[in-house]
Amino acid sequence: MAKKPKSKSKPKPKPKSKPKSKPKSKARRKSTPVTVAGLRRAIEGRKASALAALYADDAVVQVIDRDNPPSKPRRLQGKSDISSYFEDVCGRDMTHKVEAGVAVGSRLAFTQSCAYPDGTKVFCSTMVDLKGGKISRQVVVQAWDG
Repeated sequence: MAKKPKSKSKPKPKPKSKPKSKPKSKARRKSTPVTVAGLRRAIEGRKASALAALYADDAVVQVIDRDNPPSKPRRLQGKSDISSYFEDVCGRDMTHKVEAGVAVGSRLAFTQSCAYPDGTKVFCSTMVDLKGGKISRQVVVQAWDG
């Protein structure tokens, strides 16, 4: 039997290799865990959106102060309430300074001093529970001048 002659066609080009992993979209990126340094930057920079981004969607914040006693603390439920709270606080003409902070395991605590231009001072002590790198629960105790 006679062999069939080989055709003189060009070899097929190899398909371009695809990257092994696709770049992740912003929505799929794993967020950076909350740290005292990250909180300090957002608080002292009065960045409401950066602060709100540190909270889980179902986070709860309790605020205890002269208007909200321990028996009836102000309760902020969910990211929308928390975002509105920070928009208000960060929109005020005042300074914020994180004095001290510590993080151990899934807990973080810090103290914060604030001052209004008229000299009124506020001091806050905060305890935070973290879950999945986000704030899931926070209790704020604050005292005001006068």
